[in-house]
Amino acid sequence: MSALALPLMLAIILGLCGLGIVGAIRTRWAWLVHQGSAILCSLGALLSLIALILPGSAALALPIGLPGKAMQLALDPLALVFLLLLFVTATAASLFALEQHAAEEARAIPFFPVFIAAMALTLLAADAFTLLCGFELMSLASWATILYRHEEDRSRSAALFYLGMAGFSAACLIPAFALLGGGAPDFAAMRAMPPEGWRAGFVLALVVLGAGSKAGLAPLHLWLPLAHPAAPSHISALMSGAMTKVALYVIVRVLFDLCGPAQPIWFGAPLLVMGAASAVLGGLRANMESDLKAVLAASTIENVGFIAIGLGIAFLARGADLAPLAALALAGALFHVMTHGVFKTLLFLGAGAAWHGGGSRMLQRLGGLVHRMPITTACMIAGCIGLAALPPGPGFASEWVLFQAILAAPRIGGLALQTSLTVLAVLMAMATALAATAAIRLLGVAFLGRPRTPRAAGAQEVGFTACAAMLGLVALCALMGLFPTAILGLIEPAIRQMLRAGLSGQIGVVGIQPGAEVPGYAALIIASLLAAGGVAIALVLRRWAVAGHRRGPAWAGGFAAPPAWLPFGDPATQYGGASFAQPLRRALATAVLAAREEVDMPRPGDTRAGRLSVALRDPAEPWLFAPIGRWREKATSLADAMQFLTIRQTLSVMFALLVLLLAGIAVMEAW
Repeated sequence: MSALALPLMLAIILGLCGLGIVGAIRTRWAWLVHQGSAILCSLGALLSLIALILPGSAALALPIGLPGKAMQLALDPLALVFLLLLFVTATAASLFALEQHAAEEARAIPFFPVFIAAMALTLLAADAFTLLCGFELMSLASWATILYRHEEDRSRSAALFYLGMAGFSAACLIPAFALLGGGAPDFAAMRAMPPEGWRAGFVLALVVLGAGSKAGLAPLHLWLPLAHPAAPSHISALMSGAMTKVALYVIVRVLFDLCGPAQPIWFGAPLLVMGAASAVLGGLRANMESDLKAVLAASTIENVGFIAIGLGIAFLARGADLAPLAALALAGALFHVMTHGVFKTLLFLGAGAAWHGGGSRMLQRLGGLVHRMPITTACMIAGCIGLAALPPGPGFASEWVLFQAILAAPRIGGLALQTSLTVLAVLMAMATALAATAAIRLLGVAFLGRPRTPRAAGAQEVGFTACAAMLGLVALCALMGLFPTAILGLIEPAIRQMLRAGLSGQIGVVGIQPGAEVPGYAALIIASLLAAGGVAIALVLRRWAVAGHRRGPAWAGGFAAPPAWLPFGDPATQYGGASFAQPLRRALATAVLAAREEVDMPRPGDTRAGRLSVALRDPAEPWLFAPIGRWREKATSLADAMQFLTIRQTLSVMFALLVLLLAGIAVMEAW
């Protein structure tokens, strides 16, 4: 099946690039670009699923590339896992994009299908040249979508910072591939000559820094809360749900596959440290942000940290020759890649619907959307179940597998490693609790309670295609949560490919059994018990309810109904985003994120109300932003000049940058 699927995948990539050209020529044909993208991506998802069910490998050489070299494409189980996630999330994003909410979003139309095609090319690459071309084209296309609101200072600053991080990523990955395989670009040659000694250490550092910065691993995670709110909602969904996973794919491909199975046990240490820092910092920052999309971006940092921890445990276990534990840890990481990609795409699309329906992304200007936007609210509740890792949601199943791996990991080494892994388990538990708090805060403040503004009180539900995209992801979340063994069965060929070991005996018909002495997890049984308990509670409340009782609005906080002259309520009488997070801010964020409260009081005679805001400073900001600040003025003037470029001129700039990248690769190859 893979031999047939690979040429069809290439045709889908070319079709997406063609749609990008159509969008550049005629921006009025947005419906054609997005509808065509939805059709092509749905075909790609179907092909990926069939090829995973009938696993195999295929290769294809293209008559273009470096002098004397052909671009190599390959389709194997690892690539298929990430391709399935990419095309599923891209299909939902394309359907959501059919609802054009703002005229300025038309500027991002040509780059959307190119963004998808670049990610698919990265996943199909079988040589360093093709992978770097796809990876950097992905960065340039997503950068162009961030810059679509170039009139706003915040969008320009976010785009410039993102472009700098993309350049840093390329500067790390190019020499990393130059150190592999004796300079030969083909993956087959790299596998035949795995790095050793200092070369292996340099490859590890460069790949973790280069791909980890794009994935959002701390301390290189600062671009996520800046870039995601600046991009259109459907592209933010792809950036979080798919692009960060493509970066993680590069880490898995290089460190697990190309570096060979004989790497030492300490190969997993950087991923464990950066993963733990990402999980805690991301979870804490998700409780501090006041922008809906910034909250979700910070949550992405936390979940990427969980995936990195799973990969690190797999490295430790493989180095200690514990194949079953390594397979369990890698299964948890890949499983969480799938589940997080789906429910985070759902949440970003829901945030976009709330933005366009309620008129704002700020928590303090929303509220009460459950009454005006019931479908969006229901979808956000389903996504937050995954975000909070509540059973039987998909997030619980994947994080449960990761926790089983970390709980079994102390038998890998001695006392020092056991102590470190125990601390790591505590940090993971803390990050999970922070994620649950962030999910409750997001739902309670933005969707429940009373509207805080007239626009929120008059919010309107999004259209049919946007609702269909979100409901489709809800159904997929339900299937992944209720049938985790089916998802693990799909990704098991990729685990066998990377580790030469599978999950034999650990996947049952309806449940997961990590070990003979460890209790398993049966999602259907848990869901049935929860449903029965919910029905019993509802019947008891209905049977013994006090006569004459009355119902109040959800999340009213115990306050009385608003008076007639304040039909949308008084914001001062209910919890907001800042007040909900105040205990965490004072207990942890002041020390970790240097959080401080800023009160903007009105001047005498000013009719506007006072405003309480929270200023955050990430631990990585001082050393990362200090050098950048010296060049900020020059970069800002460059951005001001670029805002007057037409779409064709922007595409020309992207082409020139791509040519420079190829020239750099050629120089490295010659060297």
